[in-house]
Amino acid sequence: MPLNDDLKPRAWTVSALCRAIADTLDAQFNPVTVRGEISGFSRAASGHCYFSLKDDTGQIRCAMFRRAASLMDFAPRDGELVEVRGRLGVYEARGDLQLIVESMERAGQGALFEQFLRLKAKLEVEGLFDPAHKRALPDQPRAIGVVTSLGAAAWHDVVTALQRRVPHIPVLMAPALVQGAGAAATLAQALQSIYALTAEDNPLCPPVDVILLVRGGGSMEDLWSFNDENLARLIAQSPVPLICGVGHETDFTIADFVADVRAPTPTAAAEMAATDRSVGLEALSVLEQRLGRGLLRQQDRQAQRLDAVAARLGVGLVRQQERQGQRLNAIATRLGRPQALLGQHRQWLDRLAHRLQAGVQSPLTDRAHQLERLNDRLRFNLGQQVPQRAQRLERAALRLSSVDPRQVLERGYAWLSDAHGQALTHAAQFQPGQAVRATLADGEVPLKVQG
Repeated sequence: MPLNDDLKPRAWTVSALCRAIADTLDAQFNPVTVRGEISGFSRAASGHCYFSLKDDTGQIRCAMFRRAASLMDFAPRDGELVEVRGRLGVYEARGDLQLIVESMERAGQGALFEQFLRLKAKLEVEGLFDPAHKRALPDQPRAIGVVTSLGAAAWHDVVTALQRRVPHIPVLMAPALVQGAGAAATLAQALQSIYALTAEDNPLCPPVDVILLVRGGGSMEDLWSFNDENLARLIAQSPVPLICGVGHETDFTIADFVADVRAPTPTAAAEMAATDRSVGLEALSVLEQRLGRGLLRQQDRQAQRLDAVAARLGVGLVRQQERQGQRLNAIATRLGRPQALLGQHRQWLDRLAHRLQAGVQSPLTDRAHQLERLNDRLRFNLGQQVPQRAQRLERAALRLSSVDPRQVLERGYAWLSDAHGQALTHAAQFQPGQAVRATLADGEVPLKVQG
């Protein structure tokens, strides 16, 4: 039989229930002091702080408003063990239990952070962080290797930056898990596959001259794969310079300390990997201008030398004619100016003048021909350099486009991966009911394996 209306249980509204729970918590627990390890600490632009406190088996979300945060005498960070005092409440917008923190004090280091510090100290003693072992990055690598998750935002950021700066340089990617159990092992495997592509005799592509190990930001737990000892030792064995761009600017991992260069973000790692193409083209333009100015200066110097030689020869000819004229006048005076002798001397003087003029004109003609040849060589070199370099850039762009994975996808192929981003390449990897993601040229399509 139907229940009497008076006997029916009360129907709460959601907001009323949340307020009732909050009142109960306030009456039975508040104020409360909690000891735990900080995780996922962030400070908003408003000055409010948000984080979680955790231990081995549990965690609670916390909020610390600007007034209370301004009273702290230290900067909290992930992994730090703290003791907070506050009030339990319910965030009605999400129905979440949260602790409103009113004060915070240090209580030591968390377990993960202590483990991080122990490994850091161990590897530092072994010399894996020694600045003397850090290698300089190449200005223009022949190929760039990237290790990250295929579906991660870091991969998109790196490809975008490299396409903008150095579209002519091939980019080779080795996919790996960057978070969770087994991620460190896949990162090590991906690095080894990239190491194999650094050989000079690789027939498939130019040798990789620099490697990027990247992923986006996260909590200490999210980045913990990059604190693996075996991975750190493998990074130290890299045959070429390695850039580590893991997390945000404030995040530090063991991989950052071992790598040759630490980048604050994945995008910054890509920008460090190669000098912008525009910088190289500008340098070529400067060299071209310097070459042109040098050739013109050389041409001017040769012309000045020719003018000086011609001037010296001209002065010598005039002086020789003057001396011969004086001799002739003296002889004519002594001989009474006989016409026959005078004519002989005049012929002899004409022949001498002709010989002198020929001696002057021959070097001048040779220098003029040499100058013309230099001008022809200058015009030829200037006309050939720019087209040749443009052709080299076009060939590099074609090689880059040939290895672009997107080109393969444009031809109708698809990249199949499981829920963890792991590539599916064999039929044995598929199971009935399995969720599969197909990456196409213009997006991703979720699929499900039928029986």
